[in-house]
Amino acid sequence: MEQWLLLRAGASRRARRKASGLALDDTAVPQRYRRLCQQLALARERGYSPQLLQRLQQLMQQGHSVLYRTRPTRWRAALEFLVADFPLLVRSQARSMWVALAMFALPAIACFVLVQVYPDLIHALMDNRQIAAMERMYDPAAERLGRDSGTDWMMFGHYILNNISIALRTFASGLLAGLGTLLVLLFNGVTIGAVAGHLQHIGHGGPFWRFVAGHGAFELTAIVIAGGAGLQLGMKLLAPGRRSRLDALVDGGRIGARLCLGVAFMLLVAAFIEAFWSSIAEVPAWTKFGVAGVLWAGVLLWLWRGGRGGGHAH
Repeated sequence: MEQWLLLRAGASRRARRKASGLALDDTAVPQRYRRLCQQLALARERGYSPQLLQRLQQLMQQGHSVLYRTRPTRWRAALEFLVADFPLLVRSQARSMWVALAMFALPAIACFVLVQVYPDLIHALMDNRQIAAMERMYDPAAERLGRDSGTDWMMFGHYILNNISIALRTFASGLLAGLGTLLVLLFNGVTIGAVAGHLQHIGHGGPFWRFVAGHGAFELTAIVIAGGAGLQLGMKLLAPGRRSRLDALVDGGRIGARLCLGVAFMLLVAAFIEAFWSSIAEVPAWTKFGVAGVLWAGVLLWLWRGGRGGGHAH
């Protein structure tokens, strides 16, 4: 009976992919399956009760379906990861994600308010050349929003490289006991808040908000998730628990790598929206904000509900 229970448990584990990406100790499942087949044949030969035979038959079918099922294609596996495993993984690191959000959003809000009250503060955070370029990009009279020049495809490539480099730097900085990640989040929050506050103060807020509203759903959320990945890596280093620091760090790196795969997808989508949609100045504000609302709701719903009830393990 114990072997039957072990087979059922092992088959169930093997049928699910852990969102954490850790390997499951299910190497004994094939051996137990063969032993079960032998026991079923013996039970039939000796005329055991129909209830027992039915039970063994069910266990054998379950083991067979797991051991010999068709492997999913790469595209299907990638889709399953994005739809279910990635949101589950984000939620499994909820504490780190909330800390990352606070370290990014609170400085941004504070700097936005401070620049409204003390307009000259922007000069302490950015040089005159950067300020002038920023004002020019979001001039209400500009033909394209958020950039001086460049084709959509060229800017698409630029946004991909820029955003992914920021995300990787945010994650990798977690190796400095999480302090590096905190500083990167703080710096980006301060910069974005100061820029938004200055543009709002000089009357360029409309073009700025129309530009960032849409792709921000993917881009800003991805930066926060990259920050959460870096923080959990730092925590593995600071508090490894009963494991060695090396083992804990390897675990944190594996989790972080999977999170960064999802972040890269989000930044790819953000770059596409930023290059081909956000920069269009002729689109009415209500359309831009309406689309942005749908995108934000979709991203938050995906991260909140993705993978629930789909047979994937938490």
